[in-house]
Amino acid sequence: MSKSHFPKDFLWGGALSACQAEGAYDVDGKSLTIPEVMKFNEKNDRKVTKQIRVNWEMIEEARNDPNAANYPKRRGINFYHRFREDIALFAEMGFKVFRYSIAWARVFPGGDDASPNEKALQFYDQVIDECLKHGMEPLITISHFDTPIVLMDKFGGWYNRKLVDLYVKYCEVLFNRYKGKVKYWVTFNEINMSVKASAKTLGIIDYDAPNYEEMLFQGLHHQFVAASRATRLAHEIDPSNQIGSMVAYFTTYPYTCKPEDALQMQQDDQMKNQFYLDVLNKGEYPYYSKTYFKNKGIQLRIEDGDLEGIRAHTADFVGMSYYNSMISSSDTEQLELTAGNVHSVYKNPHLPANEWGWQIDPIGLRYTLNLVYDRYQKPVFILENSSGFYDTLNEDGTVNDPYRIDFLSKHIEQMGLAIADGVEVLGYTMWGPIDMISSGTSEMSKRYGFIYVDQDDYGKGTLKRIRKDSFYWYQNVIRTNGAEL
Repeated sequence: MSKSHFPKDFLWGGALSACQAEGAYDVDGKSLTIPEVMKFNEKNDRKVTKQIRVNWEMIEEARNDPNAANYPKRRGINFYHRFREDIALFAEMGFKVFRYSIAWARVFPGGDDASPNEKALQFYDQVIDECLKHGMEPLITISHFDTPIVLMDKFGGWYNRKLVDLYVKYCEVLFNRYKGKVKYWVTFNEINMSVKASAKTLGIIDYDAPNYEEMLFQGLHHQFVAASRATRLAHEIDPSNQIGSMVAYFTTYPYTCKPEDALQMQQDDQMKNQFYLDVLNKGEYPYYSKTYFKNKGIQLRIEDGDLEGIRAHTADFVGMSYYNSMISSSDTEQLELTAGNVHSVYKNPHLPANEWGWQIDPIGLRYTLNLVYDRYQKPVFILENSSGFYDTLNEDGTVNDPYRIDFLSKHIEQMGLAIADGVEVLGYTMWGPIDMISSGTSEMSKRYGFIYVDQDDYGKGTLKRIRKDSFYWYQNVIRTNGAEL
């Protein structure tokens, strides 16, 4: 066995989201969310990322559509009724941590209900207790790409400051309910996706408004305020709580060594990644964001006490997802676009890609971990990392997925080297330990998991859970604490 770079208490595990796995969209009082009005598009162009513009017509059509099968995230993989079986499989792999999200639309289905939905909380009680029974730390994402539509109906989404109070009320319920059970929390999943995917992150769909970009950053300001207030509350209720920020890190390199390309890379890194982490971890709006707002004519409504609260209650750890990298150039005419996480990126000619066009860059993970740790001097938690692949269920009931093992082993190796560099990494929750509905395309055939779920893009199948070859590989990675990849 080779030497492991990983600390003895390293948190190995996996991550799912309620809106992609849970299903049971109309069970026990839950109201609709943005993911549940998005149809599967079988003609999706997998080589370019195209964001679906959710509008009120689409929402009304979905509300009145009697065929729920048109909306894959309504069914998920039925985690709502099969969570014990799934968590037992995670435990069999040896998970030390399981990241999952709580659906706001279950807990407060009316948005501004006087009291939470007890049936919803009883379900999450069981999920969390099941994790603890198997010796897993539950890591809870409070808001994960599933804006309740009722909050758009009544308030217009996060553009309305009223959502700060509603979110904090929701957090207070969770922090009190799970005191002593849940230690790790993430306030907002991939908060920097807001500018590219405003519907599912902010509930703002006023695309044609003349001040649309200003509305987005105003909504973000409200989320920053909400995160700071939630962090303060979490520490007051239980000082052992650890609250994380989270971005999807869009690692970027200059296309050439021209100074113009390096400058463009710096600017891309600032407004795609660092801005969000600077506010949540340094506690202040950075100088470059103020310049950006000035140049764009963006004027934020900042109330008394907002900035002081943001400064006083910063995150305890930096959470990030890492899927692919990109390149930056001052002259993009000669560059080719390829798909990426939420938005298309310019193709790096030195990198391979998966079948959806997402480029594969393991060394970029080591680079990014060093960059983030150097800037914030806080522990880093890899909350998502993986790649989608097509899998084939063999006649003998096996799934051979050496491509997944290759992808993950190279990324874990680079994570270990970053730890050897001196970066403090708390844990690694790979994305999608069990197959579920794709966030971006609503496909089932874009699979991430160590566990195959017998379901196709149209919801047909037995939902049987089947261990892939990678299941046993990851089991051994955890058993050896990353020494055998």
